[in-house]
Amino acid sequence: MYKNKMVTIGKDSENKLDKTEDIKDGANLNENVDYDELLSAAGEFGPYQVMLFLSTFPFYIFCVFSYFSQLFMTEVSTNHWCWIPELENLTDIERRKLAIPLDLDTRFGYSQCKSYIANWSEILETGQMPNATWSTQACQYGWEFNRSEIPYPTISSELGWVCDKNSYQATAQSIFFTGSIVGGFVIGWVADRFGRLPAATLSNMIGCVAGILSIFAQNFIQFSLCRFIMGMSYDNCMMMTYLLVLEYVAPKYRSIITNLSFAIFYTLGATALPWIALACGHWKTISLATSIPMAISILTPFVMPESPRWLISKGRINDAVDKVLTIARINKKEIPSKLIEQFKNSTLNAKKEESTSILVLLKRPKLRIMFICICLEYMCCLAVFDALIRSIGGLQFDFFLSFTLVSFTELPSSVIVSFVIDITGRKGMSIISFIICFIFCIATAFVSNGLPSVLCAVVSRFAINMCANIGMQWAAEMLPTPVRGSGSSIVHIFSYIGIVISPYIVYLENYITWLPLVVVAVIALIGLLLALALPETAGIDMPQTFDEAEELISNQKLIDIPFLRKKENNSSGHASTTFQFGTA
Repeated sequence: MYKNKMVTIGKDSENKLDKTEDIKDGANLNENVDYDELLSAAGEFGPYQVMLFLSTFPFYIFCVFSYFSQLFMTEVSTNHWCWIPELENLTDIERRKLAIPLDLDTRFGYSQCKSYIANWSEILETGQMPNATWSTQACQYGWEFNRSEIPYPTISSELGWVCDKNSYQATAQSIFFTGSIVGGFVIGWVADRFGRLPAATLSNMIGCVAGILSIFAQNFIQFSLCRFIMGMSYDNCMMMTYLLVLEYVAPKYRSIITNLSFAIFYTLGATALPWIALACGHWKTISLATSIPMAISILTPFVMPESPRWLISKGRINDAVDKVLTIARINKKEIPSKLIEQFKNSTLNAKKEESTSILVLLKRPKLRIMFICICLEYMCCLAVFDALIRSIGGLQFDFFLSFTLVSFTELPSSVIVSFVIDITGRKGMSIISFIICFIFCIATAFVSNGLPSVLCAVVSRFAINMCANIGMQWAAEMLPTPVRGSGSSIVHIFSYIGIVISPYIVYLENYITWLPLVVVAVIALIGLLLALALPETAGIDMPQTFDEAEELISNQKLIDIPFLRKKENNSSGHASTTFQFGTA
C-alpha cells in the first residue's frame, strides 16, 4: 500500500473541510467518515481543546510526585561516618578525626563503615590521638551524616540504609517499578472495561493511599510494600488523561500537544519538587505532601469528558457524537447532520469487522522483529533517563539544584521535539539524540566532579528527554490500528523493566565510580542501533491493517529524512507539500 503512495502533509485539514463542504452540498454521502474527520468539523484546536489541555495540569504534577518523591524520601548523604555517643560533646569534625580510621580508597579519605575500638572516656581524659594500630569494628550506634548535602531526615538516614544496607534504596526503587508493571495490567484492564476516567481516578487514589501508608513504615519490608502499591499508580495517573486530550485534538496538532504538555506541566512539577522537599523538612512530610493532593482526582469524572474512542468501542456511538457536538458548540462550529449520519453508518460497519489480537502481530516475522525493536528501544530510553536522574547524588554538587537543572531540560527538549520532529523525522532525531547522550555520558563519567559533571549530565538528560518523547509517539505510529492500544501498553511495560534495572546500574558506583555512566552510555548506543532498524513514520499515514504495517517495514530506508525527501520531490517537479514514496 505504501509503494508509490502519495502522502500530502499539511493538507489533512483542507481535505476534511472540503469533505464537510461536499456533504453540505449533498455529495459524497457514501464515503466513510472516521472519528478524526468528525472531530475536524467540530474544530481542530479551539477553546474546548485548550480548556481540556489545561485541565490535565494536576495529573502531570501527580505523575512527578509519584515518580520522584521516593528519591527525596530515601536519598542519603554520601558523606557519613559512625556515630560515637561518648563523643557527642565534640564537634562533628573532632569526632570524625578522633574515632574514624583513615581509608584512602574511599572518596572522602576516611572509613564510612568502621570506627576504632577504644575507651573513649579514657581517651578524652588523657588526650590520646588515634593510632592506626588500634582495632576497628563496624558501626555500633548508627551513623551521622553531613547535613549540608541532605539537610533533613530521610528514611535511609533514620534506618541506617548505608554500608552493608546501601543496596536498599535501589531495591526499594526496583520494587516500585515492579508495582508499575502490575499496575499497567490492572489499570489497563480497568481503562478498557470501565473507561479512561475511572482508570485515571483509581490510579491516583492508589497513589494517595500508598503515600499516606508509607509514613507508618518501620522497616525495609513495610516501606517496600508501600512503594510497590505506589508504583501501581505511576504513569497511569497521568497517561489516561494524556490520551484523553489526544483523542479530542485533530491529528495535525497531536505532535505539538504530545510534547508541550510535558514541556510545561511536567517540567514545572519536576523543577518545583526539590524545593517542596526542602520546605517539608522530613521524609514523612514529603510523603504526605506529595500523595494527599492526588485525592483531587476523585473529581475527574465531573470536570473531564470520557474518551470518545472508548465510547465508540463499547457501541455508545450516540454518546461519542454528543461529546463531539459539545466541542463544536464551545468552539462555535456547526457540524452538518449528514456528516454525523455518515459517521454513524461508517462506525457501525466498522464494528462488524473481526477483532484482532497482539498475537496476530507476533506471528508475522517482519512485524514481530519491528515490535521487539520498538520495545527494546523504548526500554533503553527509559533506563538511561532514570539512571541519569539517580546519578545526580554522586556528582558532588548541590543535590537539589542539580535535580532542578537536569529536570528543566524537559522544557527546551520537548519544545524542540514539538516543532522539529516532522522535519528531521523520528529516526533522524532519535539517532542524533542518542549520539549526544552517549558522548556526554562518557564525559560526565570522566570530567571533574562538581559543576562540570553536572553540566555534562544536563546535556545528556536533554538528549534522552527527546529520545523518550519521540519514542512514545513513534511506537503508536508504527503499530497497526487493531493492536495500537495493547501494543503501546506492552511497550510501556518494557520501559518499566528498564527502570527496574537502572537503580542497580547506579549502585555500581560503590565498586567503580565511573562505571554507572559508562554502562548508561553503552545502553544509549544500543538504543541508537535499535532506532536504525525501525521505519520512519514522519509524513506517512499510520498503518490501519497488519498488511499496511508490513508494507511500511518493507519500504523503509536506513536513512530517511523528511525534509530531504521534500527537496528531492521539489527537484522532480512535485509540490512542496507532497512526498513520493517508492520501494526502498
